[in-house]
Amino acid sequence: MTLIKHLPQDSAVQRELHGEAAEWSISDHLLAAAVDHLAVANWMFACVNTGEDDDPPEPPTPVPRPGGHDPDEDTDDTDAPEDGEAAPSPERLARFFG
Repeated sequence: MTLIKHLPQDSAVQRELHGEAAEWSISDHLLAAAVDHLAVANWMFACVNTGEDDDPPEPPTPVPRPGGHDPDEDTDDTDAPEDGEAAPSPERLARFFG
């Protein structure tokens, strides 16, 4: 068990146990977070410095993380608020909290 626990991150056992998340090291996650924060800072700067008549720029998309949500994938989220709905209904809250 000790040998298996201390195998390298890119070993076949780690990839089988953790999927593609095993391919990302701490440095990779920190670099992706730094890129995301820089993109958001640039977006905020652009929003503040656009004229009142101009449309605000689109928010940046984060760097895809392993095991994260695929934005191109269609999901059937029945508990998501509907368009124009500000807060979840009491029924949805009761269903969520059981």
